[in-house]
Amino acid sequence: MVFKRLLGAMGAGGPSVDTVLDGGAVAPGGILSGQVHLQGGSADVEIEHIGLELIARVETEHEDGESEGVVVFERFTVGGGFRLAEQERHSVPFSVSLPWETPVSELYGQPLGIVLGVRTELAVAGARDKGDLDPLVVRPLPVQEAVLEALGQLGFGFRSADLEHGHIGGTGQQLPFYQEIELTPAPQYAHVVNEIELTFLATPAGMEIVLEADKRGGLFESGQDALTRFTVSHHDVGARDWNGEVDGWIRQLVEHRASYGSHATYGHADPYAAGSGYGHHSAHESSYGSSHESGYGSGHEGHRSGPGLGTAVAAGAAGLAVGVVGGLVAAEVVDEVGDFFEGDDDEGGEED
Repeated sequence: MVFKRLLGAMGAGGPSVDTVLDGGAVAPGGILSGQVHLQGGSADVEIEHIGLELIARVETEHEDGESEGVVVFERFTVGGGFRLAEQERHSVPFSVSLPWETPVSELYGQPLGIVLGVRTELAVAGARDKGDLDPLVVRPLPVQEAVLEALGQLGFGFRSADLEHGHIGGTGQQLPFYQEIELTPAPQYAHVVNEIELTFLATPAGMEIVLEADKRGGLFESGQDALTRFTVSHHDVGARDWNGEVDGWIRQLVEHRASYGSHATYGHADPYAAGSGYGHHSAHESSYGSSHESGYGSGHEGHRSGPGLGTAVAAGAAGLAVGVVGGLVAAEVVDEVGDFFEGDDDEGGEED
């Protein structure tokens, strides 16, 4: 990206900034590194603060539909406290850790349609300006890739992915949103399941894996979803039969609801309705394989499944490989990052 003039609070002739990320995708919990390049303007200035914001396009469900907005999900201070002379060039290296729950934006090198960005903020003489913006590319952790690979080999296909504002009750979720990866059912489950929704909640120790099924009528009560939760360790990658493990998870997900007896609250909290929630589920403990909870209740509504969403049915080692996702190829996803975030302002619904 070229240098971008900061024409807002600092006025014409102020310093310009260009943030260059080191190449390649970064995994959740991994190190994001790069350089912030500054060029002085028409006068000497004091650089008080250089900050980076991790931002995401997130959907929020309301009673009358859904909306999209920008969420800042992490902030870092990477420099400041120095004088930048007129027309001087100065570079500030940085190395920061991504949150473990950072959503995955690509799979096998193909974009999933998730819009993430790194935005640079510069503070000069008490004025702050949002400067350079760069797309953030996040690849799966080994455990995430193993689960997705197994789903692909079992016959599930990719439908779409998005970020939903809210909290999945009963989990250790830290960010104000969670990622849903929507999958088409494998042939052996197509008669009972319309789609499977998969959420990863990573921690330094391992991964909570939440599976939700949007079921066909007949086997389950009308309008209900099934939800299960499993916990695995990062060290489990090479120690499990993932095809058998994941197939067992899916089988439990689609079991008849009569096999579940307890009714503890479990669901997605509505961030806009204090004391209430949507998609509540009853919890059930099981000793199957990894740590597990499952339940039934009213499901999500209004999931995005727009035209052109790519569907990939994986076979063999190809796993859940994705072709063109959401009608976007990689270059177009980069363009969308700029179009979406550059049109955003601080008063337009940005959330922390």
